[in-house]
Amino acid sequence: MGRFDTMGKDALNRVEEIINSTKLNEFLHRKEEEEKKKNYILWVLAIVGAVAAIAAIAYGVYRFLTPDYLEDFEDDFDDDFDDDFFEAEEDNAAADKEDK
Repeated sequence: MGRFDTMGKDALNRVEEIINSTKLNEFLHRKEEEEKKKNYILWVLAIVGAVAAIAAIAYGVYRFLTPDYLEDFEDDFDDDFDDDFFEAEEDNAAADKEDK
């Protein structure tokens, strides 16, 4: 009977070792899966960031190289308006002097 008791304890110890190693393997594989998910998310964010950076650079180059026609239009409009305004003031001032 003593022989079977030690065999039972040895078998129990081996079963415990197998269970512990299985738990350890599951834990390691779970960590690997989490790292794969993190790597996937990191790659997606890196690609989105790269596309956004390229778009920003392209927009900056476009704005730098495209002439600003509105600025020229505003300058012409301001000059004409200023001339008309001062001419009207001079006409009003001359009319006021004649009235006095």
